[in-house]
Amino acid sequence: MIEIKDVEKSYGKQRVLSGLNLSVPDGSVFGMVGVNGAGKSTLLRLMAGVLKADRGEILYGGKDVFDNTDVKKEIFFLPDEPYYGSNTTGRQLAEWYTAYYAFDSELFQKWCGEFALNDAAPIQNFSKGMKRQIFIALALAARPKYLLLDEAFDGLDPNARLQFKRALIGLSEETGCTTVIASHSLRELSDICTDFALIGGGTVTDGGNLQDSLMSVHKFQAAFDRMVGKEDFPFECIKFECAGRVAKFIVRGNKDTVIKQIEAMHPLFVEEIAVDFEEYFLIETEQGRSNK
Repeated sequence: MIEIKDVEKSYGKQRVLSGLNLSVPDGSVFGMVGVNGAGKSTLLRLMAGVLKADRGEILYGGKDVFDNTDVKKEIFFLPDEPYYGSNTTGRQLAEWYTAYYAFDSELFQKWCGEFALNDAAPIQNFSKGMKRQIFIALALAARPKYLLLDEAFDGLDPNARLQFKRALIGLSEETGCTTVIASHSLRELSDICTDFALIGGGTVTDGGNLQDSLMSVHKFQAAFDRMVGKEDFPFECIKFECAGRVAKFIVRGNKDTVIKQIEAMHPLFVEEIAVDFEEYFLIETEQGRSNK
């Protein structure tokens, strides 16, 4: 398990993270989400041991990551803009990683083939998407115990995204790899994530098992033979909109209880609409702003 305890980080006078606590279960595919500037990239760099926290600790199996070579050998961190030298090729990087990780060269070649990449070509000549693909191939071939990804899907076409998501699920199932992904692509995360954390205001504002969280809010559409407003409903609506006599609303609470309350209003029809991760994120973010 990755444990993050009371972590604080500032850049000069700008506080980025403030008393942040987070636990990442072993073997999970963990989504880290938040608005721009929430501190997701900073937190990933702290988790990778690239940065040192001003306060608090980050533990992998009870061992601190910063200045700990043994722990870092179990981590592969892929930042949003990875560094590579001029004229460096994917093949050269693979050779370097072989000295550090239990690197699977055959698997690297397999993924280069899947992505139609020439690993002998300079990375600087690749498109943005191809650069992301070559580093994804390196990350998967390193077969780390912990895989940290910043904006993992950025620049990938739909087919490459699908391949990558399948590979991450396979890596988790085959090796027990724990994957942490910071991304704005919430639809992509919803396909593969088991758990998540919403970062805001320098701390974790929401999180846990993704499916449990999605099931905690319910979205309905109901039609009536009369005009209705938000005040007509016997429960608090997190979100409410009405077009004519058709209302759409999102609520928290026991679904069966809510349905009985709606039916007591004698609608012409009522149906439940699934809430996806993106909508859940918007709900929680908006509520967080309104509670300030």
